[in-house]
Amino acid sequence: MTPLPTSVPTNNTNCSHIVTKEWIFSVVPIYILLITVLGMVLNVFVLVVFWFHKKPCTVAEIYLSNLAAADLILVTCLPFWAINVSNDYNWPFGTPLCKVVNLGISMNAYSSIYFLILVSLDRYVALVHTMSYGRMRRPKYAKLGCLMVWALGILLSVPVLIYRQVTAKCNTNICHLNHPNTRVRLLSEVLMTMFIFIIPISIISYCAVKIIWALKNRLKEGSNRQEMEHKATSLVLAVLLAFLICWVPFHLVRMVEMLITAKLLKVDETILDIFFQIFTYFAFFNSVLNPILYVIIGQTFRKKVKELFLQSSSGVTFSLISRRSDRSTTKSTAVS
Repeated sequence: MTPLPTSVPTNNTNCSHIVTKEWIFSVVPIYILLITVLGMVLNVFVLVVFWFHKKPCTVAEIYLSNLAAADLILVTCLPFWAINVSNDYNWPFGTPLCKVVNLGISMNAYSSIYFLILVSLDRYVALVHTMSYGRMRRPKYAKLGCLMVWALGILLSVPVLIYRQVTAKCNTNICHLNHPNTRVRLLSEVLMTMFIFIIPISIISYCAVKIIWALKNRLKEGSNRQEMEHKATSLVLAVLLAFLICWVPFHLVRMVEMLITAKLLKVDETILDIFFQIFTYFAFFNSVLNPILYVIIGQTFRKKVKELFLQSSSGVTFSLISRRSDRSTTKSTAVS
């Protein structure tokens, strides 16, 4: 299921559970547009620093730059949904954009999770299995891993491309996942829960525990190299924690919704829909939070920003000196 809610029922013709809270139609679009602007500016800034710095990216930076790219594409798709919400969830863009926009959101949301897995595994290998698997931490393998993650994100989003459509219900044209029956919907949600929540969270949690344990042991050694590893790992742990805080509530609500669909649990649909709205838009804040963490916690990143600024300043200064020199030469030639 794509991480976007609708305010109208999509599985039956009953319109009695429509959420008509005014704050959804007034506050949510502004919040989404704010997330969009901040996400675009901050993630573009991160990509510029990583891509235009004179030194090549490390393995961890390759993963983090791809994570920033995924966040950037995700927030680029959000304005369409802001307009949809402000229009009382009456989708005005037609079925093709309904599929494409939600495909972009889903693909990059799912890809982000697996980029974090790659980051976790990289730190795990760097700190726990340095000698045995250290050779695998090479840029070419990192780039190959990123390509595989993008492909996996597209694969996991295929149901969105197939089942997303615009349907007229409750006097509204809603853009939603229209599964052929309840069995297909349950199967799809169970698989999605496994691949985008249970498996990723298990891997990330295991790596995080091992990383923290290894850091405690290595800090006792007190070498400069261990301090550098600690600084790099602190940023990764902060990014992982931010992901867990932002996305776990959303996935828990999805699991509750799945149990309701399977008729294993009864919860008031209006309350569930409100929580789904809140946790969905809270999850999108993660795309803004990551670049902020790079600046606050990432000492290496801040160093790269300063070096890139000095590099740009030197380039501008050199260009101005060259122009003045050319003008002086031209004037001298004209006088002679």
